[in-house]
Amino acid sequence: MKNLFLPFFIGILLSLNAKCAFLLLPMDASQTNHLKAYGITYWSLTKEVPVDWLLNYRGGSFLIPQSPLIQNECMIRNVSFEIISDAQVNQLFEEIASPSSNMDVMKLEQYPKIAVYSPKSKQPWDDAVTLVLSYAEIPYKVIFDDEIMYNELIRYDWLHLHHEDFTGQYGRFYKNYKHMPWYQQQQNEFEANAQKHGYGKVSLLKLAIAKRIKAYVASGGFLFAMCSATDTYDIALAAEGLDICEKMYDGDPMDPTAQSKLDFERTFAFKNFKLVRNPYEYEFSNIDNSPQSRGLNEQNDYFTLFEFSAKWDPIPTMLTQNHKKIIHSFMGQTTGFKKDLIKGDVLVMGETKQLNEARYIHGVIEKGFFTFYGGHDPEDYQHFVNEEPTDLNLHPNSPGYRLILNNILFPAAKKKKRKT
Repeated sequence: MKNLFLPFFIGILLSLNAKCAFLLLPMDASQTNHLKAYGITYWSLTKEVPVDWLLNYRGGSFLIPQSPLIQNECMIRNVSFEIISDAQVNQLFEEIASPSSNMDVMKLEQYPKIAVYSPKSKQPWDDAVTLVLSYAEIPYKVIFDDEIMYNELIRYDWLHLHHEDFTGQYGRFYKNYKHMPWYQQQQNEFEANAQKHGYGKVSLLKLAIAKRIKAYVASGGFLFAMCSATDTYDIALAAEGLDICEKMYDGDPMDPTAQSKLDFERTFAFKNFKLVRNPYEYEFSNIDNSPQSRGLNEQNDYFTLFEFSAKWDPIPTMLTQNHKKIIHSFMGQTTGFKKDLIKGDVLVMGETKQLNEARYIHGVIEKGFFTFYGGHDPEDYQHFVNEEPTDLNLHPNSPGYRLILNNILFPAAKKKKRKT
């Protein structure tokens, strides 16, 4: 009779043990696929499984209640995991809670709904955010001017802007690409869309879009921007009511006194910048450190992430979680931000110190947040128009791409309440 009951009791013990077990997704150098680990975390949230983000513990690891479903998904996606007991988790939390440790726990409970602002037609460049979202298997929705003008932005928790020109100058590609079919098609589409929404110029529609995005952030939204969407966004806000486009872009000359009329109170991140008046130059203002002024090359170009107090500064700590603190730089139309042109209340999270250049910044706009990340593609030092997109299968542990994915999870975070 005892032998008959032995398997039954063993099964009960195994079941109880499973309920008390957790999956630890390490995010230090031991992780086989950092990028897809974020995807597992996001996927768990969509299954209503809460996740603890262990800030500064082994590169910002994730702790998930153990289940065969999640464990199997980790194996399918080649994400490293460790099974740890409830007792080990309690010990881990005690270690993290110690006043002497620069660690903390953020509870992730609801997955953010993600929107990417991009034209629906094919573009002659890729987008690092959509590349990494697709690779990590995190769903997103592409939206553009129509959706924002029709007030659909409120459906989303997180908005990404990338290679977009909010000044209405078509990325200042006129000099090199004005005869290219893709450039002419984009100009025709943008002009038709401006007229559709009652604006005589593309710059006026883009300003309206920028202001609606600002209202979205102020009401609690999360904005993430890269490359030229960072500085052109602030330039457009500062130049409200001014004509800063030359004739080839909007049919009439630029206001020669526009510089003196810029209103820096309206901007998110930048102040006291000067417009680049030459319409043939591939720069919009002096916010960006141009390749010529930076004086670095692919072999010696790196930026450093700052370290923050996890218990006192959890937001920048979340946004800088990584297995590396020195990141190989990458260029873009906008690569790095001159630090003396950044507002005092904006936080610099990554810098190229020898150039006094910020690469990764964060700020608060009323109830919402924004992050600006300089450069175009973290795994392609100098990405050119019509170049093949980066294959992230070759870069599953990219520290530069990890910074993007930190921002994806940021809206899901809530400070974990400790037991008293």
